Amino acid sequence: MPAILLDTFLKTAAGPDLGKVIFTIARAGKYVAHALRNGDLGKSGLENPSGENQLALDILADKIFCDHLRSTGLVAVFASEEQNGEVAVSPDGKFSVAFDPLDGSSLVDSNLAIGAIFAIYRGAGFLGKTGREMAAAGYLIFGPRTKFVFATENGIWEFTENAIGEFTLSKEKIELLPDAKIFAPGNLRALAERPEYEKLFLELAKTPLTLRYSGGMVPDIHLAFSKSSGIFLYPSHSKYPNGKLRLLYECAVFAFLAKAAGGAALDENGAEILDKKITKLHERTTFIVGSKNTVFRAVEILRGEK
Repeated sequence: MPAILLDTFLKTAAGPDLGKVIFTIARAGKYVAHALRNGDLGKSGLENPSGENQLALDILADKIFCDHLRSTGLVAVFASEEQNGEVAVSPDGKFSVAFDPLDGSSLVDSNLAIGAIFAIYRGAGFLGKTGREMAAAGYLIFGPRTKFVFATENGIWEFTENAIGEFTLSKEKIELLPDAKIFAPGNLRALAERPEYEKLFLELAKTPLTLRYSGGMVPDIHLAFSKSSGIFLYPSHSKYPNGKLRLLYECAVFAFLAKAAGGAALDENGAEILDKKITKLHERTTFIVGSKNTVFRAVEILRGEK
């Protein structure tokens, strides 16, 4: 059976305009993957809007995605996790794109897998919208192979870059089974000051669940999608009372993907991530995502209900 190419697949899965934007993001990801293999791994001496030190690769990846999105003629506005505000692009654009061009870049010098994350909304701008208003969302994972995973209202799919740089369909009908078999517990510093998180951690550790945690959000959640089961957690503690992860650039995206796969995504108080309005581009949230039953059980423990 011949391979199914991404551009061909998008014609029916997303339509011409949305498909062009998605395909352009995937193409930009190939240039980012090349930069990771061959670019400068050092620090830039600058900070992003969240106060994190930027690598030279952060800045380069950001430029690659910005340049590609401008080229479509379909993007009205974009917002990058590496920049302060929205950037107006085309007054006639149909979509707005929010993206984290290199999520987990602190792992680059360790040669671990990292990723890029994107969200596509219809119309101009992001403020006041919720994740349920996305037209599409997804991520690239840069590991031994470059993979591109995205979802629309019609489903969620995985494509893998082949030897000649084409993305071919490698997995369709991705699903998350109701009960997790893998857990990735972020922010373990919170164990020292939150007994309910310690209780949750010990419950997960004493069950047949397997702990897998690299410190990279994209590869850790991708593992759950890859194995059709898993939970990723990042609760609050005193250093990050509202959580560390960004609603627009990270959490809403994976909530959209989890919903498409039959999973769930909540904050630690039980609120649906997809229902949270975006009030600031860089606002943070607590985050629990993955297999539905395990996600709801985690929230019960964190809220002290059971």
